[in-house]
Amino acid sequence: MEVRSIYKTARVSPKKARDVAREIQGLPVSAALDALTYTPRKAAFLIGKTLKSAIANAENNHDLAADTLVVKEANVSDGPTFRRFKPRARGSASAIRKRTSHILVVLTDEIAIEEKPERKKAAKRSKPKAKAEPKEEEAAAEVEEAVEEASVEETPAAEETPAEEPAAEAEAESAEEEENKDA
Repeated sequence: MEVRSIYKTARVSPKKARDVAREIQGLPVSAALDALTYTPRKAAFLIGKTLKSAIANAENNHDLAADTLVVKEANVSDGPTFRRFKPRARGSASAIRKRTSHILVVLTDEIAIEEKPERKKAAKRSKPKAKAEPKEEEAAAEVEEAVEEASVEETPAAEETPAEEPAAEAEAESAEEEENKDA
């Protein structure tokens, strides 16, 4: 079952809040709360409030245990923007946009918790050497194809030149006739 909580018109820029929201997606609720508690950002505090509200909704309204919940979605969208103006030189003013966000947290108990596999550093170092060899073979194949295409293109070009010469002669003759008429 999905449980959601929305915090509307939060006074934080959506761009700044999205960085924090991406970090908790797919985490169990306890790990997400820990991550938000130790993240030194204003957005982390606001998203933490929304997450706690979603947990309370799940426990009180849907009789779900908080231990089984996982953050399915943490979405931050643009809210209304407050426009303020600051006086500038020569009597002008520049706009200041105070952006707000709508924070949506969706929890579910249906997703199995997946642990991320650890990376192997030794495997990455050996892969670039293996990739270099196929590139050389591909480059050789491309050169051969280019040579074949060049030889194929030369033969039709030789056949077309005699056909073009009479057309060029006819144009030259018509140009001479026009000059004679003008004179």
